[in-house]
Amino acid sequence: MGIAFTTSERATLGVEWELQLVDRGSRHLRQEARQLLAALPDLSSEATVPPLRHELMQSQVEVVTGICETVEEAKGDLGRSVARMREVLEPRGATLTCSGTHPIDDWRDQELSPGKRYGELVDQMQWLARRILTCGVHVHVGVRGQEKAIPIVNALANYLPHFLALSASSPFWGGHDTGLASARSIVFGALPTSGPPPNLPGWTAFEEYLETLLRAGTIASIKEVWWDIRPHPDFGTIEIRMFDGIPTLREVGMAAALSQSLVEMFDHQLDRGYSLPSPPSWVVKDNKWRATRYGLDARVITDSHGTTVPIRDDLYELVRELAPVAARLGCAEDLDLISEILDKGASYERQRAVVAEGGSLEDVVDMLSAEFEGDSTRATVGVGDGAGAR
Repeated sequence: MGIAFTTSERATLGVEWELQLVDRGSRHLRQEARQLLAALPDLSSEATVPPLRHELMQSQVEVVTGICETVEEAKGDLGRSVARMREVLEPRGATLTCSGTHPIDDWRDQELSPGKRYGELVDQMQWLARRILTCGVHVHVGVRGQEKAIPIVNALANYLPHFLALSASSPFWGGHDTGLASARSIVFGALPTSGPPPNLPGWTAFEEYLETLLRAGTIASIKEVWWDIRPHPDFGTIEIRMFDGIPTLREVGMAAALSQSLVEMFDHQLDRGYSLPSPPSWVVKDNKWRATRYGLDARVITDSHGTTVPIRDDLYELVRELAPVAARLGCAEDLDLISEILDKGASYERQRAVVAEGGSLEDVVDMLSAEFEGDSTRATVGVGDGAGAR
């Protein structure tokens, strides 16, 4: 089976941000995605790739950028869509938040979104799909060549714990502290075609593997491969799906800058004839678990002998290594936010701090709402209509 990869001319960006609809009074989720999309037909009814879409639950929506050249352009694109949604939601007493899981709501109280795709998913996966009351951020980065896609996916697998630890935002599930930094990675990771990408030698092996899954009936299409990092042949991108729900636009920019800088670095290393790192599958799996459990306090495995280092130290070194690449891409300031998160705490830490100081989980929702609103308001000030045009 041949799978054509629509190559990109450069490391372009696309970002998908899954958001929650929250009632201001009760702090519970509102099942109003259908009404929101209907109120914004110019955003939700485009024939090809609409900026605003349904997610699995009616209490969630996904906002999507067009093809962007820079992180700043992607943030401007997302910021304008968020501003339009807030205009509709505020008179209804609702707001937007983002975290990997909602701190207090239960998946059993949610309404499924309309659409054949969601119905088929639930019919096939049953309980595994019904409980996916989770949000994440997906970052697409363009790749200049089909033959580069799998080596870059293999190399990026080394950074699954870094992506997750920085963005981990789901310590609570159904009103209880799970003891994890990211409950979302466990809930979504239960799907049979999710999880770390398989370590494959190249594009032909990827085609053969997908053909085998199709022949076996494991998947009905390539869209049902939900790896933490995957090639997206139609877009000509690598899609990084490891990020938890990210509560602020600034942090979304950080995730995009980290993703774009890594792909750009690996792309140019391949041009210079270098072999990219390809960590063993057991290391990738173990490191993902460590970040799931401990977040930024994890120690990650750095080689096949079991050597470990604190992920915080590894992230400080990574920022320094990527700084020249980020400067060339125009996202150095966004990448530098990693250092601020390391100093001030990732979302899971900020949420737990509210409870540790005597607050309730309703107070955690209020904090997430305040972070989202304050950040998105600042981000839209001074953004021209031309930037990030679709």
